[in-house]
Amino acid sequence: MLRTSLLSAILLLTLPLRAQPQIRPELLTQGWSAQWIMPPGASATGYGVYHFRHSFSLAAKPGSFIIHVSADNRYRLFVNGVPVCLGPARSDPMNWYFETIDLAPWLQPGRNVLAALVWNAGEGKPFAQMSFQTGFIMQGNSPAEEIVNTGPAWKVLENPAYRPLPPDRGLLQTYIVTGDGDEVQGSAYPWGWEDPDYDDRQWPAARRMWFTAKPRGVGTDGNWILTPREIPLMEERTERFAAVRRSEGIPVPPPAFVQGVQPLTVPPRTQARLLLDHGQQTNAYPELTLSGGQGAEITLTYAEALIDDRREKGHRDSIAGKHIIGLQDRFLPDGGEGRRYRPLWWRSYRYVQLDIRTGDQPLVIQDLFGTFTGYPFEEKAAFQSPYPSIGPIWRTGWRTARLCAGESYFDCPYYEQLQYVGDTRIQALISLYVSGDDRLMRKAITDYAHSFIPEGLTQSRYPSADPQIIPTYSLFWISMLHDYWMHRPDAAFVAQHAEGVRDILKWFEARRRPDGLLGRVEWWNFVDWSWPWEEETRMGGVPPGVAAGGSSILSLQYAYTLRQAADLAETWGDRKTAARYRRQAADIVAAAYQACWDPGRRLLSDTPDKQHFSQHANILAVLTDAVPEREQPGLLLRAAADTSITQATFYFRFYLFEALYQTGLGSRLVAELKPWEDMLAIGLTTFAENPEPTRSDCHAWSAAPVYQLLATTAGIRPAAPGFASVSIRPAFGPLPEFDARMPHPAGMIRAALRHENGRLAGTVELPPGIPGVLIWNDKQISLKPGTQQISLP
Repeated sequence: MLRTSLLSAILLLTLPLRAQPQIRPELLTQGWSAQWIMPPGASATGYGVYHFRHSFSLAAKPGSFIIHVSADNRYRLFVNGVPVCLGPARSDPMNWYFETIDLAPWLQPGRNVLAALVWNAGEGKPFAQMSFQTGFIMQGNSPAEEIVNTGPAWKVLENPAYRPLPPDRGLLQTYIVTGDGDEVQGSAYPWGWEDPDYDDRQWPAARRMWFTAKPRGVGTDGNWILTPREIPLMEERTERFAAVRRSEGIPVPPPAFVQGVQPLTVPPRTQARLLLDHGQQTNAYPELTLSGGQGAEITLTYAEALIDDRREKGHRDSIAGKHIIGLQDRFLPDGGEGRRYRPLWWRSYRYVQLDIRTGDQPLVIQDLFGTFTGYPFEEKAAFQSPYPSIGPIWRTGWRTARLCAGESYFDCPYYEQLQYVGDTRIQALISLYVSGDDRLMRKAITDYAHSFIPEGLTQSRYPSADPQIIPTYSLFWISMLHDYWMHRPDAAFVAQHAEGVRDILKWFEARRRPDGLLGRVEWWNFVDWSWPWEEETRMGGVPPGVAAGGSSILSLQYAYTLRQAADLAETWGDRKTAARYRRQAADIVAAAYQACWDPGRRLLSDTPDKQHFSQHANILAVLTDAVPEREQPGLLLRAAADTSITQATFYFRFYLFEALYQTGLGSRLVAELKPWEDMLAIGLTTFAENPEPTRSDCHAWSAAPVYQLLATTAGIRPAAPGFASVSIRPAFGPLPEFDARMPHPAGMIRAALRHENGRLAGTVELPPGIPGVLIWNDKQISLKPGTQQISLP
């Protein structure tokens, strides 16, 4: 919740950190002279919202003024009343990020004021938010800039206006861990606290903490081990609601209200309700500007969709007979003019309901809008075709991917905001193909490397204050490394994680049975939501054969990963280990075929008893060549057509698409997008976690078609590690033509191709210095850097 001047509309910086000034080297190797500070008398770990201020003078406006700043849990930094930075990027205390920013654009000759909003969400913090204790730190980059270093010269005030507003989990009836909402009492709020002319003379001095600020390897203890932020600051931009869909207690406001050009007055002693529709799901800080209304109460409820009395969503555009349940914020105005309320953390929503109760004074809602936030991905790729559903699927998929990316990737923005390995592998490939930005992928790989448990597995999601282990996701972490290695010329980064790769595979090797399959595998071995949640075991998504042993699915995923690890080991110069991994993969694949192949059904079963069958086992049988190559296309088609077996849901269809590409059946991809067309037909503006009924309407793994249109339909993939060469194997299906563009580390790849009567024609463009190959039917031609015309019979 903030009251800001017009200058506050300035967007937060989104420049990549590599373009920002260099950090003074000794700050990365020695303890900082700045001190961690906190409010005197405040709980170290409990809930609290605090305002820090520091004033200093400059003889002239500086050309640069570089500082490093961090806090626990979170901070928002103002310079002379203007918000300039929000952080820190989420991590864990042993790898705690700080932001580096040049304050010079906002500084002036004479007196300057730095102000920081710092909060600790306490017990109600999001699961994705790890913490040591409440604290704030700022360090100047040079001796001249150390005038702003945190210490007792800084002042601090605890804001008594805030209280946490926990979600009603009994009403929501689902797993939701994105943190509490805010309740803000306007009469207790120190309005204007961030402005330079605010009178802070009565504020107490901040309390220095007894430990020093230090980077890795300095000192004998660990609290926050500081490390430079490696991703850009988040994007922020203003966006407006599309319409007021329903009003109770007052007339429906005119369109000018949601456009921000006409205020809305709610009379005294009135109970009113407004349902606002953003038109599509978004992630934003809702900002509500109010005047008057002393004694009033405004509750904002956020939801992806409305539900009916049976708790069904139906068509997402429909509101008739439906109501809203969801996360909430509550604001109690003090009667002042132009009070702006903004939650501490962003909300995800399509619909927002305002429940308003006024007292003896009218309430004027001057404005209500959202400030969108997310990782600043730039859409550089495109896939265009006259086929009618391709454009909507692309746009909706990219929106889904964007809403599931912030300071980390996350599975869903509304319910969890947790970075899961299985989701992240798919998200990272989408990011590489559409934006070319690999920084969030690198951070995710590094985050998981920080999560290892002594047994030798990564945690399934990280950062997370609630540890969770999914061994299949540890395998997919290795797959992520392999993806990065194939798409980026950065073998040194991948080699840093060699020990982690060996530890994971050693853990699985210890669980192999004498027959070659995996035996009992502990923890939660999630594969896909095709297998329902069982309340008795508190697990879902787990195929048969995991608890007792003999799962062909887990065994084949292990073999799939061993092959990828063998590629990496060769890169590291460890040919002996690479050969061993390949032998192990071959043995597992042979064992799975021998134990689980059903010659009558001509399918691979989930377990040796041949009582359970799934698309998943047969997809993995193709990806690992567990069946002869000539039989793989038929196997995929049989597994898809046999509805008596367990079918893959949205998540695992990514691997179905990969198998289609491998077998030369990529032309089936567009037909396989019908589930995505079905989601669009019921008004979804992002792609859901599962087929109806679904919990999450926005789930990253369902954005996979965006990647697959480029990688399978256009057929653009690396032909060598580091994307040193390009393979293009188009698979049109029902498309007569397409124009595909995607970023490559050396430039742009473009394939504008059409086909008719078996002939291929068009244009291919490759970046400078990057050769390639075009594969069409049984023909293969070499591609050179630059533009070339294609004409093949």
